[in-house]
Amino acid sequence: MSSDKEQLDVDDDIEPVEPEDADPVVEVAKTNLSKRRTIDNLLEERRLQKQLADYDFDL
Repeated sequence: MSSDKEQLDVDDDIEPVEPEDADPVVEVAKTNLSKRRTIDNLLEERRLQKQLADYDFDL
């Protein structure tokens, strides 16, 4: 490390991220969540149907 004070070059040319660039990521996340919920609902329905089929109605 040097004890000299050095001038640092700073890039002021950084462009802000446009909101349009972020929209596809949000849509993908919503789509994935929707698909996951659909799969979870189908699995729950299948589990309940199996329980119903296994239920002993001769009590």
